Amino acid sequence: MALFDITLPLTPGMPVWPGEPGPELTPRSRIAAGDPANVTSLCLGSHTGTHIDAPRHFIEGGAGIESLSLDALCGPARVVQIDDPDSIRVDALERARLDGVRRVLFRTRNGALWEDRKFRTDFVFVAPEAAQWLVAHGVRLVGIDYLSVEQFDSKDYRTHHVLLGAGVVIVEGLDLRHVEPGDYELACLPLKVVGADGAPCRAVLRGLTRSS
Repeated sequence: MALFDITLPLTPGMPVWPGEPGPELTPRSRIAAGDPANVTSLCLGSHTGTHIDAPRHFIEGGAGIESLSLDALCGPARVVQIDDPDSIRVDALERARLDGVRRVLFRTRNGALWEDRKFRTDFVFVAPEAAQWLVAHGVRLVGIDYLSVEQFDSKDYRTHHVLLGAGVVIVEGLDLRHVEPGDYELACLPLKVVGADGAPCRAVLRGLTRSS
């Protein structure tokens, strides 16, 4: 079966959430300079590129990234195409027939935004009512193809609070441009940083069957 890497490359100058430090690679030793090995330090924010939010991101005293269940992060997942240009809403979820689906990745027009090196505020987000619907239907992991499930100018961050408060894993910054809607096997593992509110991850899909 085909493997699909749905992880954004970490590169200097990539789009990041306003205020989030982007990736910086700093040489510490170089063979070319006479050192015995190449060693580089990596500095970046915990929500850079393809990453996972821990409950601690929005819930004071919530679990850190190291506490997330591996069972939630790996397993069958469905990639769902959302054509609404603004947000993911309950009516679209009902049409998607997600009964029994525990991991859902939303493929939207956001994919085209990765072509812009500047951060964009007009991305498709998950409406709070849709987040409540996902929780009520037993979804354990929600992924989206831009840097947040939340509307950019949200004041109360309801979508994050609904999902994280219910123990739903949030994966943001996915690159689903080359993945068709359908059913896959997902492996999505964050860096195991104790106490972190989030961490970059490597996300991979293995093709199973595809919906029509």
